[in-house]
Amino acid sequence: MKIKAVLRAMLFAYTVTGLLLLLLAFLLFRFNLGEMPMEAGIVFTYLLSGFLGGFTAGRMIRQNKYLWGLAVGFGYFLLLLLASFLVQGKWELSPGHVLTVFLLCVGGSMAGGMIS
Repeated sequence: MKIKAVLRAMLFAYTVTGLLLLLLAFLLFRFNLGEMPMEAGIVFTYLLSGFLGGFTAGRMIRQNKYLWGLAVGFGYFLLLLLASFLVQGKWELSPGHVLTVFLLCVGGSMAGGMIS
């Protein structure tokens, strides 16, 4: 039951990610945004998606909410890392970038779980 709730929360987080990235791509196309607004939009996407995923898991499980939010964030991060590797075909991420993305995903999800 709990694993199913975590998987559902991760699916929800990835749905939010997809929608936000589509919106970001539209804004880039429409307004010709620079690099800084795009990076800020991606950081916002990681945080909001993770937060909503952790919040959803916390609402479904209702005990140890922060731990289940943490689990959602960790799973979200692993799938994000795997997708990045599969798209690029090789490993080109710096350790600092990986750590930053990990902290954004896990921190946002854990916060969502705690607030739920």
